[in-house]
Amino acid sequence: MEFKIADRPIGPDHPPFVIAEVGINHEGDVDKALQMVDAVVEAGGEVVKFQCHITEKEMTPTDMKPGEISEERLWDIIKRCELTADEERRVQAYCAEKGVMYLSTPFSREAADRLNDMGIPAFKIGSGECNNVPLLDHIARFGKPMILSTGMNDIASVRDSVAAILRHDTPLMLLHCTSMYPTPYDKVRLGAIEDLQSEFPDLPVGLSDHSMGIWTCLGAVAMGASVLEKHFTISRDWPGPDTGISIEPGELRDLIVGSNAIWQARGGSKTILDEERPVIDFAYASICTIAPVKAGDTFSHDNIWVKRPGTGPLHAKRFDDVLGKTATHDLPVDAQLSPEDIAGFAA
Repeated sequence: MEFKIADRPIGPDHPPFVIAEVGINHEGDVDKALQMVDAVVEAGGEVVKFQCHITEKEMTPTDMKPGEISEERLWDIIKRCELTADEERRVQAYCAEKGVMYLSTPFSREAADRLNDMGIPAFKIGSGECNNVPLLDHIARFGKPMILSTGMNDIASVRDSVAAILRHDTPLMLLHCTSMYPTPYDKVRLGAIEDLQSEFPDLPVGLSDHSMGIWTCLGAVAMGASVLEKHFTISRDWPGPDTGISIEPGELRDLIVGSNAIWQARGGSKTILDEERPVIDFAYASICTIAPVKAGDTFSHDNIWVKRPGTGPLHAKRFDDVLGKTATHDLPVDAQLSPEDIAGFAA
């Protein structure tokens, strides 16, 4: 299945699709959200992603705190970081004006309906909703491409989610994710990308990463990741729920350039390229004389060796084949040997 968002094809045959996730790092300030869009554009990004929260529709009232992420109540964080429908449309319109794709993650049925009414080209589903089959089913019915993060879920759980989406013939791709903030490098588990590729060979696979820096994302590209998602902020010194694990504009630029370079470099096989052959002429060594040789002399380490350039008829790999054989005629010093110079030599 070819996976496309708008006119952008995504998969192993295309450059990595790098998602800069502002999420709720704007803290509910629409002007700050617009600044984030500018920063993504200036860094060379092609997509910026937000989160669509309608607190009362996605949560029941609770004093729960988000673990070690914050001492603030989760309800208060989400409520404070909401954007109104009009503000979200303003951000979407600004993205269009700046030529960058706008995506958003819904956390409720109502948020999904809002985003669909806005005409977003695809839905990004967070790991917390990976096994929320009723919501997945609701979103899949829109028929728009879905990118599904799979943190906190094993293959069996992901299999159920994939089935719920694909029964609507909805285009789908999967992101491996570890839901730890930040994720220690030894918990990233890039091998899970291969697990997803093996289990779902018809679906493109990528990485939504919460480790520090861009290193694991670059490694993921070498393993076949087609999408890379990282939290993004203008500065980690700014307040915001996810700024501590976010990359900054310079890192985003490096991620885009570096992932594209690795994508171009992967694949291939161990053969000699046509483009390497001009280098062979000066880099290879040829068998040549290092002392005058008379007709009938035996070739030995005393009178032959290997020297560059590689323009001689016999390259260094044939050296042992020449040792012990005799010369058919006189040869001066630094003469590149040819089969005609060697008695009984099989070319």
